Amino acid sequence: MRRIILSLCLGALAAPALAQTAPSAPAVTPGRYAPAPWWMDKPIIASSGYVTSEVTANRASFQATYHVVDRDPAAATKAAADKVKALGAALAAYGADKVRVATTFQITPLYDQYRDKDGQLVDNDRADKIKTYQVAAIVSVEVRDMRLIEQVYATALSAKPSTTEPVNFRLEPDNETKTQMFRAAVEDATRRARLAVEATGAKLGAVKLIDPTGRACETDVLVAGADRSYDGGYPQAVAMAAPAPPPAEEMMVTARKRAAEVGLNPDDFRLPLQAPLRSLEAKACVVFGL
Repeated sequence: MRRIILSLCLGALAAPALAQTAPSAPAVTPGRYAPAPWWMDKPIIASSGYVTSEVTANRASFQATYHVVDRDPAAATKAAADKVKALGAALAAYGADKVRVATTFQITPLYDQYRDKDGQLVDNDRADKIKTYQVAAIVSVEVRDMRLIEQVYATALSAKPSTTEPVNFRLEPDNETKTQMFRAAVEDATRRARLAVEATGAKLGAVKLIDPTGRACETDVLVAGADRSYDGGYPQAVAMAAPAPPPAEEMMVTARKRAAEVGLNPDDFRLPLQAPLRSLEAKACVVFGL
């Protein structure tokens, strides 16, 4: 009897196992596992162009500071403002599109001093120990016409500032310069592609793509599934028509008259200033068929 019961139990345990079926292997679909790079169907050459040029700086900036010390902070501020009014009036004659001026004021309390046990002078920096106030009028000037930099700087010096900073030159390429640099980069990319094709004995085909950012020639863009969001290059801008500027000589004559009216004589402070060259780079990607 035991043997019969044991046989029935074993049969019951084995029944579910016999009912289970082995999982079937996934069907393999013939073909590619992933999309092939877009250049696999037809041969291409992706050529990068690089150009570097030296362009004269077209911006100049400097600061001039005028200090006034007085027991009354209001009187000191007014005196400092009076000092920069003459300079502002003289520089306004050039026009805001040629010379931009910004003025800020800084008030610093000057305290009574005493000597410590070692004989060192120490400021008694308590509110009730303020002796006088020093007001600094800081004039920041940006010149956008390099023909005027010497005259503008001389005008600032003629106002007899307490301190001045050296003139800082920089380059801000205009739209036309950016366009010509891009054109040169495309020409360089075309020349490189032609030389490469000649070296391999192939034949250069039609243009497939022109990318002003140069991003399209990078490897991660050429492969399939890569992110194709571009970054870099020059932003697009619309060139606005502007009236032709008056000759520099005419502007300088007008500015000299205005400076004389406010008691300034820039000619006594004229210094030779020359805008330096600044490096400018551009790149482009051109894709040709083969």
